Amino acid sequence: MIISGGVNIYPQEVEDCLAVHPKVLDVAVIGVPDEEMGEAVKAVVQPAPGVSPGPDLERELMEYARDRIAHYKCPRSVDFSDVLPRTPTGKLVKRTLRERYPAVASATTTAAGRS
Repeated sequence: MIISGGVNIYPQEVEDCLAVHPKVLDVAVIGVPDEEMGEAVKAVVQPAPGVSPGPDLERELMEYARDRIAHYKCPRSVDFSDVLPRTPTGKLVKRTLRERYPAVASATTTAAGRS
């Protein structure tokens, strides 16, 4: 679960939305550190064959999501990957994706959470 601005966001709902886009072969949605909101929704997309990743596709996917799900659930950013990490049984390994986006200042966040 992603907690952004105090709101619970279920990654599966966002993944289900983006997965049916014709230019998406595979997608994973994770929460990444965000100073203002705590976490921000990020989609990591494996484009369909023949589709070029880039800023135009990023905008298209974000608009697509905005038209279909609540605005606060929509990805704030989209990254692209040639292949998403999966276990031998096909389950997404989101931990591997999250490791690409380390916490901005985890010590500060932890200290702030205790005060």
